[in-house]
Amino acid sequence: MQPSASLKILWERLGRSIALYTAGGAWSAQLPARLRASLRWYYFDGVLAASQEAINVTYLTLFVLALGATNSQIGLMTSLASLGSLALLLPGAMLAERSGSRKWVVVASGGGVTRLAILGLAVLPFIASGPTAVAVAIALKVLMDGFSNLGNPAWTSLTADLVPIAWRGRFFGNRNMVMGAANILVTLLAGQIITAAPSPLTGYQTVYGLALLFGVGASFCFAQIQEPEVQRMESANPSDAYNLGALLQTLRGDRTFLYFCLAQMVWNFSLAVAGPFFTVFQVEVLKSTPFIIGIQAIISSISGLPALPLFGRLNDRWGPRKLAIVTGFLIPALPLLWTVVRSPWAPTPINIFGGLVWAGYGLANFNLLLSITDPSKRARYSALFQMSVMISAAVGSAVGGLIIQHVGYITIFIVSGVGRILGNILLWRLVKPPAEAGPTAG
Repeated sequence: MQPSASLKILWERLGRSIALYTAGGAWSAQLPARLRASLRWYYFDGVLAASQEAINVTYLTLFVLALGATNSQIGLMTSLASLGSLALLLPGAMLAERSGSRKWVVVASGGGVTRLAILGLAVLPFIASGPTAVAVAIALKVLMDGFSNLGNPAWTSLTADLVPIAWRGRFFGNRNMVMGAANILVTLLAGQIITAAPSPLTGYQTVYGLALLFGVGASFCFAQIQEPEVQRMESANPSDAYNLGALLQTLRGDRTFLYFCLAQMVWNFSLAVAGPFFTVFQVEVLKSTPFIIGIQAIISSISGLPALPLFGRLNDRWGPRKLAIVTGFLIPALPLLWTVVRSPWAPTPINIFGGLVWAGYGLANFNLLLSITDPSKRARYSALFQMSVMISAAVGSAVGGLIIQHVGYITIFIVSGVGRILGNILLWRLVKPPAEAGPTAG
């Protein structure tokens, strides 16, 4: 055989392997070609979107500070963004249910308005400065978060119909692993670009230009997905389902989903009680430097990546409820372990263990949400779930702040750990989804 022929065969085999991997794995070979192609586009959308968010989440606050914002303005930005996100969830669910295409709802909202806002941030220093630039940046942040949540119910509903239920764990395990790796690499690259730039603002503009390229690429990939048929609502006027009485009836009529939301509210309240204060504790008590804190964050992110394919297989064999409960009973140990750390590097084993178990819990919890929601109302359920999470997290953060002022860090770590145990007990005892189809081997 000629060397060129051998190289051609190797190249073709590599191409087939990559094509199968990006469609979820070798199991995707049994799927129709059209669905495989859609899963592949969905996979690349996730990787590019994670690369965009690596820049936006990590550096937006620093960018706005470089524009001249005060700490109080940063707090205002966060509050307004949260309120905007909360306000647009239900309209997003209504839009997903009434629209003829959930895909284009996502592309137009999170893909369109959000990425136009990123473009606005990239060019902002060219057209404004001082208080005006800060005000515009805050408005753009509110737009980004709000319209991202406007598209979230449509995205969740489409995701559930697109990814086969029997293989969701493996698909998201592989996808999340590559997304996490992309997030870490882009975060480090963007930090180097900002550091090497002639001025901080020039650096931030450069990385936001890069974020825009990632975002446009993600939108292009998502637009290529062939949208599955969706079971439509029976009501001739879906807006009737969005008055307060109808929403309460939705919750009362589906006890599994209601209990899931209640368990998640206790869980996320407990997370938020301590979540905002771990970094403050590192600075004030452990005397950690920004470099050490950054390294600890990277350690936490990296430690869970290799385990994601394993958690994906466990999700498909056990079901997402069992995986969520098992990992959920390990997670409360994390804040309790923080009560005994006394040096800057002492949290390292906690962050390694935390990155590992959180990778499994996050994968399982999302799949559990998809598995317990009525397909014809999934967009609405997604909105109600996100609202319950955001409200409980906001209350938890406020309570944590009060505890810090009057008692101290150790108390909030204990309260957080105990609350997480309670939330997981509620999930274990109350949430009983119907049996799910799934592979028994492979």
